[in-house]
Amino acid sequence: MEAAAASGVMAAVNFLQTSPTTKITVPTTLSTPWLSKKPNTLALCAPNSVPRTNFLSILTRCSTKPDTDINNETDQSPTLQHNSNSKTSSNPSQPNSNEALSSSSSESPPPPLLRGLVLDLGPTKSWDSAEIGSPVVKRFLSDDEERWYMWYYGNSSENPGLDFVGLAISSNGIHWERGNGPVRSSADVGLVMNCSKDWWAFDTSSIRPGEVVIMSSTKVRASNAVYWLYYTGCSTEKVNFSDENSLEFNLKNPERFHIYNLGGENGSTAKILKSLPGLAISQDGRHWARIEGDHHSGALFDVGSDKDWDSLFISSPQVVFHGSGDLRMFYHSFDVEKGEFGIGIARSRDGIKWVKLGKIMGGGIRGSFDEYGVKNPCVARNKKDGKYVMVYEGVDADGKTSIGLAVSIDGLKDWRRFQDEAVLKTEAKEGWDNKGVGSPCLVQIDGDGDEWRLYYRGIGNGGRTGIGLAVSEGSDLTSLRRWTGFHL
Repeated sequence: MEAAAASGVMAAVNFLQTSPTTKITVPTTLSTPWLSKKPNTLALCAPNSVPRTNFLSILTRCSTKPDTDINNETDQSPTLQHNSNSKTSSNPSQPNSNEALSSSSSESPPPPLLRGLVLDLGPTKSWDSAEIGSPVVKRFLSDDEERWYMWYYGNSSENPGLDFVGLAISSNGIHWERGNGPVRSSADVGLVMNCSKDWWAFDTSSIRPGEVVIMSSTKVRASNAVYWLYYTGCSTEKVNFSDENSLEFNLKNPERFHIYNLGGENGSTAKILKSLPGLAISQDGRHWARIEGDHHSGALFDVGSDKDWDSLFISSPQVVFHGSGDLRMFYHSFDVEKGEFGIGIARSRDGIKWVKLGKIMGGGIRGSFDEYGVKNPCVARNKKDGKYVMVYEGVDADGKTSIGLAVSIDGLKDWRRFQDEAVLKTEAKEGWDNKGVGSPCLVQIDGDGDEWRLYYRGIGNGGRTGIGLAVSEGSDLTSLRRWTGFHL
């Protein structure tokens, strides 16, 4: 891994061990032709929900996977891991029995109307009782067990308009254990990250996970890995968009599906809030500390100028590790000039300082499922042929969403759609996801069949949301079907 990033993490750990404050300044210099050489400033901020003493122990006991031995060290070269099938020798984590809630207790196939649903809304008054989505799923394997982690956003009727990030765990990626409140330990599940309480921050009203990357380095003694969470943060700053009434669908940022009846107002209004990409780090996937980027609000970077395609907002940052010192971030925005959602790419050497490379995908052909644009991308590198595959959310002329597929050889350009057809769309009229599917997350399963799993957000009647699962037939990503109780 780039020395700048490694030294930044090391400085954060050393500083927190010796100082009562949580602000640091670490100069980093980048030396690649497509990046500026201007020094970068980092500021590490402990989350409000985590006591400072607890946060010290978090960063001084980093491990390559959640709940591993605190003395785990390695002599391997500094690396960045982006592998959903990473190996670990730790024991599976056990959630707090008072907080853990199983999403399912049976191996029997689900009813037809619930086909594919693997995580429903939380119990009444829980943090995720009104709306859930944006799943980020990782699979960890060892010689004697497998563990699945899902980070997702949620909100409740008690906190309308405020999104939070939570964690659920599973032994098979099908039946999930969740928590109805904040986590209390490194073996707990539930709410793991709140919106910022700093008035000037970019993420005071909404946070939604985009990707979790594991950053490893032997330069930090006894702390050889931390989780890097790239996320979307929204403030209360409204974006001026004069053409919104001309659209066939209701443009919202962040997207709202649940209807809040507070004072006669509809929580699904057409307000467009400015969103930007953020970064937080953790050693256990549960307790997170924000890293302040170059932008004055703490975000990693800003929107484009008035004439740029991404001038309104930056949303859904998803980061892929291509090689040493080469990270790619895929994100979406709304192209005002063309009146469509689009997907762009940025590049970085250290995962903190980013340079935009431009828009790589826009709307599809007239009448297609993605005519009005593409958003919420998830990119993975196929382990069989090295090509890049992208699943994304397509928006049609009526605002209905489906999931599409595109392929690229190098992951930078020449993204080719799959026959201009969706690979996952709504089905049954009364199904739980009959109004739209989107926010896809890909997991490639090693084995004889080289199966793919696609986790996604589904929208049903009344704006009710849930998280679903579709699987491929072998390695063919175009053959996705909703989970119906197949053999695990």
